[in-house]
Amino acid sequence: MAVITTHSTADLDGVASTVAAVKRRSRSPNLIGTLKHRLPAPITRLLHEAGELADRMDLSAYVVGGFVRDLLLDLRNLDLDIVIEGDGIAFARALGRDRKARVKTHERFGTAVVIFPDGFKLDVATARSESYEYPTALPTVEPSSIKQDLYRRDFTINTMAVRLNARNFGELIDFYGGRRDLKEKTLRVLHSLSFMDDPTRIFRAIRFEQRFGFHLSRETLALIKSAVKTDLLHRLSGHRLLAELIALLCEEEPRKAIIRMADLDVLRFIHPKLASSIRLQSLLCRVEVALEW
Repeated sequence: MAVITTHSTADLDGVASTVAAVKRRSRSPNLIGTLKHRLPAPITRLLHEAGELADRMDLSAYVVGGFVRDLLLDLRNLDLDIVIEGDGIAFARALGRDRKARVKTHERFGTAVVIFPDGFKLDVATARSESYEYPTALPTVEPSSIKQDLYRRDFTINTMAVRLNARNFGELIDFYGGRRDLKEKTLRVLHSLSFMDDPTRIFRAIRFEQRFGFHLSRETLALIKSAVKTDLLHRLSGHRLLAELIALLCEEEPRKAIIRMADLDVLRFIHPKLASSIRLQSLLCRVEVALEW
């Protein structure tokens, strides 16, 4: 006699989600070899130790952001940002105890900095989501998942993560197509309000575009132009604007970024009389020559 078993919609959805997750994992590249080949041995050991500590604390740990981007571009970057699904500050304190390191915490944002005896620094953050009360405001944060944490970032190329837990150490996490955009040399924001939420991303778009020789996606370029027209950049605090300018001027070829700022009508937010001109370009060239000398 045949036995007929029924399943609820929720059961079927759960099965489908599990199957989809298994398929995604089977397609996810593992970067163990890349980490070992491109990083100094002490950094690789530190990442392994962080994953083992996360296992002991029943947490999920990931190294994220610019470090992963530059790893895939084969560029040296030892600026480590670890995101923890769970209590990032508790993890940072435990790591500090294990490695006899100092720990500075920022309770409001769920972040910490681990400062090792040799001076090396490691940033740790609790996975979080962000909301903005109004454009240019500092974000309100609350604990969340790694997927939501990556979604709050500026461009898809900065949304990738590498899993540190021992079972899947080195697995690349890429929810938003960052690896594809790296290959296509494209800068793309994650959502249409990105520049409205945080106009400083306009400066970062220009900086990354010039540093990597990438191009802005059509939608991203249109969103920048729209944000510039709203004059939201005038509402940025002097401190935040200065920080972005310093970062931009520290690039290897800041002249290109300044000219791009002029192209996008951003220079006027620095000073109303600043504009692109042959004289300005000549002056910037002379500055570069002087700096090289």
